[in-house]
Amino acid sequence: MPNVGKSTLFKALTKKEIEIANYPFATIDPNVGVVEVPDERLEKLAEVSKSTQVIPTAIEFVDIAGLVEGANKGEGLGNKFLHNIREVDAILYLVRAFEGGDIQHVSGSIDPKRDIEIVKSELALKDLETLEKRIKKVEGEARSGNKELQKDLETLQVFEKVLNEGSHIVDYIKGREISDKEKELLQELQLLTSKPAMYLFNAKKETEISNSVLDTISPDSIVVADVREELDSADLSVEERAELGLGESKLNELIRAAYKVLNLITFFTSGEKETRAWTITKGAKAPQAAGVIHTDFEKGFIRAEVVSWDVFVNVGGWSRTRERGVLRVEGKEYVAQDGDVMNFLHKV
Repeated sequence: MPNVGKSTLFKALTKKEIEIANYPFATIDPNVGVVEVPDERLEKLAEVSKSTQVIPTAIEFVDIAGLVEGANKGEGLGNKFLHNIREVDAILYLVRAFEGGDIQHVSGSIDPKRDIEIVKSELALKDLETLEKRIKKVEGEARSGNKELQKDLETLQVFEKVLNEGSHIVDYIKGREISDKEKELLQELQLLTSKPAMYLFNAKKETEISNSVLDTISPDSIVVADVREELDSADLSVEERAELGLGESKLNELIRAAYKVLNLITFFTSGEKETRAWTITKGAKAPQAAGVIHTDFEKGFIRAEVVSWDVFVNVGGWSRTRERGVLRVEGKEYVAQDGDVMNFLHKV
């Protein structure tokens, strides 16, 4: 919603100067920032390989306008806001849980549970509108005997039923094998409620948030942070934070949580030239991992040399992993694991 700390959080994350103002819709066009994913493994690998460069992987965060009740009908900047959400892979719900008379709340009071319900409801209402239009479009031909459109109609009606019962599509598909038809329609429709979600409560401490709110959300997708404090301390080094007793930045926790909710993992390449982190989807096989580096690596994939990052560090690099016999050779069916250090052999 407006005035909950979105632009402040974005500035803290990206250290990018953007407009931060105490009025709704200060953010009209989305701000986009690429944020490094903190990973202590990188420096350890680079030290062993004596790398000239260290290159982390990254996540793209998009800061968009606040949503108000009635957004699905165009209230506020509703339609523009909802269109921008269609372009992302996951949604971060930034929820205000702090009191503060100098910063207005568009609903006039602080109520995290109500705010979450408003935003989730607006997304669901917009998706229902999308589904109703598509159902109306295919209904006639489906009833006339088009079997493909009959399958479409059945699936669309299932999605509609889920939303009418108060759930989101992401809750419906979580933990179950979805059909090819469901995958096809979800990809095509880009339903707002089909995107995985995480929650950042803008508060000084978790005790400011009632259990009735926290109990309804998976603990894996919750971060509690004082967003203003994170902005004020964004430029401090790890050592400076330790001296001030601040501990690790909550932004690191948020970035890692975003990485997890997107179902991403990291593998590494490491040598004298550079040590680099690469992002792949959990479950990706070795050729797909190679393809992230270069499409030719995937096309000409022969095999991958693989060793876990901690073994690589403890043993002392590529040559010693070979000498000790801890380096594995994996083929096309190998599923890459988080923390793998990989070297790909491919046809030129």
